[in-house]
Amino acid sequence: MKRFLIAAVLVLGICVSANAQPRAIGGTLGYGVDFSYQQSIGGQSNMLDIAAGLWGFNGIHAACAYDWIFPIQGGWNWYVGPSAGVGFDFPHGNDDKGYFAVSVGGQIGVEYQFNIPLNLSLDYRPMINVLGFNNGHWGNFYGVALGIRYRF
Repeated sequence: MKRFLIAAVLVLGICVSANAQPRAIGGTLGYGVDFSYQQSIGGQSNMLDIAAGLWGFNGIHAACAYDWIFPIQGGWNWYVGPSAGVGFDFPHGNDDKGYFAVSVGGQIGVEYQFNIPLNLSLDYRPMINVLGFNNGHWGNFYGVALGIRYRF
């Protein structure tokens, strides 16, 4: 748990150090429930996306993605980029002890920015564990997630 907290603080520090605008705060619902924070970097063409929350409803996690944003039309954009994360899977069952994992992967998604300070997104973030395996599980933080965020 101590390693998770240290890694989560480092990931949050990366987000806080980014100082370009605009920002967005909200949540996502998919394989788990996440708090989400986005920060534009280098104008409107890049974005730092951090999520922390329940991991498949059986653990906790924090993940950070660096996305390149590509306009489609109107308020529509799509984005893609690398991501990394840490998590702890709680023990469930008699022979399961839970585990800590460090993962890398990517993120791809589409978003719509309304004329009001609100955006909706749908993304996919496949991850592969580079540290921490349990019962042959190699990937985590995966799945499609629907996000809603307030932009400021």
